[in-house]
Amino acid sequence: MILGEVKRYLRDNNSIRVSRSLRDTAYKAIYTREHLLKKNLKEPTVCEIADELGVTKEEVTYALDAIQSPVSLYEPVYTDGGDPLYVMDQISDKKNSEEHWVEDLSLSEAMKRLPERERHIIDMRFFEGKTQTEVAEEIHISQAQVSRLEKSALRAMKHYLT
Repeated sequence: MILGEVKRYLRDNNSIRVSRSLRDTAYKAIYTREHLLKKNLKEPTVCEIADELGVTKEEVTYALDAIQSPVSLYEPVYTDGGDPLYVMDQISDKKNSEEHWVEDLSLSEAMKRLPERERHIIDMRFFEGKTQTEVAEEIHISQAQVSRLEKSALRAMKHYLT
């Protein structure tokens, strides 16, 4: 009964909810790691722990990751007396890379060089996600003419960008 209450407290008083089966797998992996460490006098591998538990190494890794406490992005990782290095400093942002920023700037400049009508068509087609038919209805021209103007605008932008 006491063991059940301790498990319930640990399960219910955590900032991130993790399923009971996943948490149990993690605790079994920790217990198995300690057991194998005492038995073999060396740090066991994830594969050894998984084999002992009869689960895959991915399940063990996933379960152990799930019970980790969350870390603040502003948690200092390293300090050498000067400015500390935070967790946030070690995370890369692929979406807002310098290359992506330069591409957006170049695309914006290429769009500015288009005539107003073609710029509006490209904007509706590629930034608002409208079909050629929807664009044609909105600006009161045929779908075929939207297609021709779109191709012309894309050619002009490609010429500017290369």
